[in-house]
Amino acid sequence: MKSFKIPKSILGLSLVVFLMVLSACGGPAATPQESAPADTSAEEAAPADTATEEPAQADTSAEEPAEEAAAEEPAGDKEVLNVWSFTNEINTMAIAYEGLHPNVDVKYTMIPMTNGEYQTKLKAALGTADAPDVIALEASFVKELVESNILTDLGEFLPDAETAETYPFVIEVGTNDGVTKAYSYQATPGALFYRRSLAKEYFGTDDPEEVQALLSDFDKFTEAAAIVKEKSGGDTYMVGSSGDFENPFYANRADPWIVDDTLVVDPMVEKFVEIAKMFRDEGYEAQAQQWQEGWFAGMNDTLVDAEGNPKKVFSYFLPTWGLPYVLAPNAASSDGSSDTSGDWAVISGPLPYQWGGTWLGVVDGGSNMELSKDFVHFATLDEDNLTNWATGVYTNEYLKEIDPEVPDDQMQAPGDFVSSQVVVDNIVSSFDDSELSAFLDGQNSYAGFAEAAPTVNAKLMTGSDDAIQRALHDPLNQYLNGEITEEEMWTLWKDSLRIEFPDLTIN
Repeated sequence: MKSFKIPKSILGLSLVVFLMVLSACGGPAATPQESAPADTSAEEAAPADTATEEPAQADTSAEEPAEEAAAEEPAGDKEVLNVWSFTNEINTMAIAYEGLHPNVDVKYTMIPMTNGEYQTKLKAALGTADAPDVIALEASFVKELVESNILTDLGEFLPDAETAETYPFVIEVGTNDGVTKAYSYQATPGALFYRRSLAKEYFGTDDPEEVQALLSDFDKFTEAAAIVKEKSGGDTYMVGSSGDFENPFYANRADPWIVDDTLVVDPMVEKFVEIAKMFRDEGYEAQAQQWQEGWFAGMNDTLVDAEGNPKKVFSYFLPTWGLPYVLAPNAASSDGSSDTSGDWAVISGPLPYQWGGTWLGVVDGGSNMELSKDFVHFATLDEDNLTNWATGVYTNEYLKEIDPEVPDDQMQAPGDFVSSQVVVDNIVSSFDDSELSAFLDGQNSYAGFAEAAPTVNAKLMTGSDDAIQRALHDPLNQYLNGEITEEEMWTLWKDSLRIEFPDLTIN
């Protein structure tokens, strides 16, 4: 993947990309707990002497009432469409759809993924009279459903996907054995975000092209981490969490986890473990658990160690949604004492990868199949809808014109990176002059991700990935913390997989 090259003519401009959170809250002010996607990386258990932090500046709405549903009774004789999701963002599209189809009443049910609640309720409802018509599928479990017989064939939309130039990896994820069952309105290539002031201090430059050259592979990234530690006296960590490495390494495997019913430990998995251990032992990472307070504190310079000494974090591996959903909302401390806005830049980093995203599928055998299909087509392939979604047309005022009862925080701010290359190409320049460009000191991140998206490969994703990768988390954490040996780590992991996958050959 090439580095994100930003024309000099747009430097100093700003980017309006404050997206609605990928969470239970639809407003633009993302919070730490709300920002975390379900497929979180390795959840490190930090030892007692690791960096600590000030409380995160956010609520915990993901732990509020487990389920929010639309009114039970449809208005008049309208057709009812039951849509289930784990966030309320698709509800914005549902309202927009109702505006175009006044004879339709979308009954929208939002169930958070906290502790797997969404997946549990969904599996319990499927095959019963309570099954929804359309379901949202997060990246961590989309392949499990796509590989099942639960979703209907949506291959009839492939010509429209070709016209919209839907990014190939988006189609790959929603396809199994040549049958396409799910589409996404998003594309989520990954990147590396770094602190400009720290880059200048430790490397003498904050220029994205020059920094990319310094960090273009993991050997260079490790060398840079040593420089950061030495020049900062150990007060700046290269990354906040070793879990940040998981997606880049897993995305660049040569083989999937399972080949011919046999577990495959790709060399990139071994390299991930090696890098994670090196960064832990050498003090290159803050040992802050991903999606927890310390990880967020590193974004706004409120990270401290066990003795209260201030610490900084140089970089974060995050995808498209990481900028507006995670990094920007947490750049300012809750007490206003620090704000790193404008001190960030984005590059492609040492490895290309994809992280997260939401797909939509239609439950097979439902009573309203054609309406369900039409809604999925509208949400994921309609170029007007994707343009409105990405450019901030769906304001709260817009939605209230359709439904005055819409909550005041229901909206979609501009900037979500959509799945249609045609739409992306048409709107990318509109992000030259916007608020989050100022956050990145003039970079148009939309342009950078537009360059990265065609390179993403999702062919290795399978329905077993999430269970296999999660099973490694605890043994890896124990190994990183020095509680067990590497050999014991692999043994514990494989033993757990033998229970989870009794028919899998594990050597």
